[in-house]
Amino acid sequence: MGSQVVRFAVVAATLSLLVPASVQAQADGDPELQEWVVPYEDSRPRDPMVAPDGRVWFVGQAGAYIAVFDPETEEFTKYDTDGVRPHNLLVDPDGIVWYAGNTASHIGRLDPATGDITKYMMPDERARDPHTLIFDSEGDIWFTVQGGNFIGKFWTETGEIRLVEALEVDGGRRGNSSRPYGIVLDSGDRPWVALFNSNHIATVDPETFELETFELPWDDALPRRIAITSDDIVWYGDWTRGTLGRLDPETGDVTEFALPGGEGARPYAMLADDTDRLWVVETGPDPNRFIGFDPMTNRIFSTTEVPSGGGTLRHMYFHAETNAVWFGADTNTIGVAKLPPRRRATSH
Repeated sequence: MGSQVVRFAVVAATLSLLVPASVQAQADGDPELQEWVVPYEDSRPRDPMVAPDGRVWFVGQAGAYIAVFDPETEEFTKYDTDGVRPHNLLVDPDGIVWYAGNTASHIGRLDPATGDITKYMMPDERARDPHTLIFDSEGDIWFTVQGGNFIGKFWTETGEIRLVEALEVDGGRRGNSSRPYGIVLDSGDRPWVALFNSNHIATVDPETFELETFELPWDDALPRRIAITSDDIVWYGDWTRGTLGRLDPETGDVTEFALPGGEGARPYAMLADDTDRLWVVETGPDPNRFIGFDPMTNRIFSTTEVPSGGGTLRHMYFHAETNAVWFGADTNTIGVAKLPPRRRATSH
């Protein structure tokens, strides 16, 4: 496992775009990381997604904007959201941007051609903070509502929204909401959700909208982000215990794997690529560390430091066409991790 620290200087006076030297991929299969400074100061750029035209859309949660970055020209374009602090976004095949109006109780639709924004308000006033969105196979959106304690579905054609109340907790660290947080879909379009204020993983039946929860065997476990492999095994990062967890939905069995950072690893952004390699970011260490884990062998095969330090990498997007992972960092950067070559397909 190889990693290199790359130092780069930001010209703060002009907020000029900077393309630092990248972290070179090592022979043992480390990704190659590169970052660009976002020209909107202290705006917490996050949750990027690659559009069909190859441009990268992201939100500025602290800066109240949506922006797009062109990797070819290295130009940024910003769309203001009138004070709304968007938390997450998706881009559909037509290039329409859908975002989570996290402090404003809505899911928004941005038409990049006109800049027009349409807001679809939550049907329950408690659902004030839509959090993370994900498309299903029909192009509709499942989402989490963290403080409001809901898991929801939004139909993009009709604007209909249906909410399912999540687990309530007694004496949780952050109130009674179980804090529905990271969300993924399995092969049957069933959502799986990390309940960040509890030691539970939740799922919702996409037909009946019935909630089911799986309790993790450790009282102090706090799953935050979540991933799923092609065999529909659910993986999560345990924020407080510094571990990578594996949940088998068929049996309910849970297995835990130590991360290099131990209890201070603070695993946050994570995903599975299209050959089922898991990528998780340890945000406890400074700089943050990009970790590769192989579920076939249950071993960590890569550890790479984030060039800017990262601050915190909160969410990531895998772009299959380029075999790359895009991320935003609290160091006010947008970055890409060019993954090592795909391994041969293996059956589970």
